[in-house]
Amino acid sequence: MPGPVRRPRRRLAQPREQVLAAAMATIAESGLDRLTMAGLGREVGMSSGHILYYFGTKDELLLQTLQWSEEQLGARRRAALARRVPVRERLDALVELYLPEGRRDPRWTLWLEVWNRSQNADDAARERQLDLELAWHRDLVALLVEGASKGELRAVDAERFATRTRALLDGFSTHLVVGLPGLDRQQVLRHVGEFLDEGLSAPDA
Repeated sequence: MPGPVRRPRRRLAQPREQVLAAAMATIAESGLDRLTMAGLGREVGMSSGHILYYFGTKDELLLQTLQWSEEQLGARRRAALARRVPVRERLDALVELYLPEGRRDPRWTLWLEVWNRSQNADDAARERQLDLELAWHRDLVALLVEGASKGELRAVDAERFATRTRALLDGFSTHLVVGLPGLDRQQVLRHVGEFLDEGLSAPDA
């Protein structure tokens, strides 16, 4: 997961990136309720009209902020998956990055809002959201295939297993980010670890 979200330095980034970084920082500090075009404008020294010039609507701003956030995390994911360690260790690293840190995690708060708004989004916006989901799916499938080819993991239908694993992670992540009582991140990691052990342990493990 990303570390603490820092406010962007003014004039060091392109205007669009300044706004996206400020939006993510606002979500982290104050939640989505405090995220407004006028507030972002004050934060980055622009008018709300100037921000609307870049994004058009708040829905578009949120989706682009999510894309920007996932780009940052995607770089971390690629670095973790490129490590020369057993496949299962890299699989665990992917799970760690996927899950929220806990209640009100800003990235997952944004994911839930974009999911909710996508009910009324056009097909193009929904496709862009799907692309973000599929980036995780492809990396998970690649790990499952690699692990089976090396004999480190049991051979499974990688597409099917990845789909079910992401559904499990999404369900637990939703519980974590809304702060469902009686469930914390370490418990979720144990649940997911047991699921992976049961489904992927190599025959001679």
